[in-house]
Amino acid sequence: MSQQTITVTVAHGSAKHSLTLAGHDDGTGPTVKDLSDVLCQTTGVPAASQKLIFKGKSLKDLEESLSSYGIKDGCKLMMIGKRNSPEEEAALKKLKEIEKSVEQTAKKLEKIDREFIGLKNGFLAKDLQAEALGKLDHRVKIASEHFMKILEQIDDLSVPENFSDCRMKKKALVKTVQGFLGQCDKLEAFIGNHLSKIQSKNLALAD
Repeated sequence: MSQQTITVTVAHGSAKHSLTLAGHDDGTGPTVKDLSDVLCQTTGVPAASQKLIFKGKSLKDLEESLSSYGIKDGCKLMMIGKRNSPEEEAALKKLKEIEKSVEQTAKKLEKIDREFIGLKNGFLAKDLQAEALGKLDHRVKIASEHFMKILEQIDDLSVPENFSDCRMKKKALVKTVQGFLGQCDKLEAFIGNHLSKIQSKNLALAD
């Protein structure tokens, strides 16, 4: 069977791209996916970021043939979508690495919190509690310091105004880290109060 080949013009921003698409060996015409793949190579806009429009209708089904949408040789379409610059991709990658570090420290904080609840519920002999609380307090301080360093790392990462994805991610990360710092402060206060109570009791017993 002869392959169906069509040429279409796709407007993207101020640019216009004339693209020739070959059909398939089984005689079917090119699909939306075929057009998307060629546009990805031509413009650098990843398929996931593309929005293809023909006569006001969005081409959502990638497996559908272009002819099923009424697209024939010589038709004009429009594409909306932007490619991430290599600089923006690099900045996003750094933010993702910082995010992993936040998650690891958050897990440590969660573990300290669980241990403190267990200790408060009397899972440890009274004579060992003061020492255990001191160690927990030290671990909270380390977690808090780590979160502060992460905030500095985020702050040091300069993100240009037009890197909208990065700016959103950076803002969300700062908010998340500040939330964890608040948890550290609360936990430190709870541990301190509990330690004071134990020390007061011990002094009373000693008297």
